[in-house]
Amino acid sequence: MRSKGTLALLTVLLLVGFAGCAGCSTYNSLVDAEERVEQAWANVETQYQRRADLIPNLVNTVQGAADFERGALEAVTNARARATSINLSADDLTDPAKVQAFMEAQNQLGSALGRLLVVAENYPQLRATEAFRDLQAQLEGTENRINIARRDYNEAVRAYNTKVRRFPASIIAGLFGFERRTPFEAAPGSEKAPTVDFNR
Repeated sequence: MRSKGTLALLTVLLLVGFAGCAGCSTYNSLVDAEERVEQAWANVETQYQRRADLIPNLVNTVQGAADFERGALEAVTNARARATSINLSADDLTDPAKVQAFMEAQNQLGSALGRLLVVAENYPQLRATEAFRDLQAQLEGTENRINIARRDYNEAVRAYNTKVRRFPASIIAGLFGFERRTPFEAAPGSEKAPTVDFNR
């Protein structure tokens, strides 16, 4: 009689032990996925900071090389100030409104930079300066790095969000506060192709 009770107790202890090990493994995999999201986000911020750091040099080069249109320079400077004033922590990545505000500020900066470079095309002496060409090439490279960092971030968020939603990890995620993260999305209107008109 006593051996049956001991056997039942051992069976229960083994089941609890296996469940505990599975829970620990699930928790650890969620932590790993969350860390990958945070690392990917840090890479995105690094590339945006690189772009923000290049802008003062670009503005100074443009000002020094030509009697440039003040409105284009002010738009870039103001957009840079707005973009660098919005900081997101890893905890803010669960709030779609904060991520959207960050993306809008970065999109405005990218748009202002694009307008500045288009206006610069009207100044051949500016395009001929080595400093402007170098800065333009660095900005193009930075925009490519930003796109890659955003893609990597979205992939990390997809993998993390999938883990958080899958059963039984969803139970562990709910117990320990692992929340879904917000991915980058395309800017509104970007699904429409731009109009190219050479008759202007």
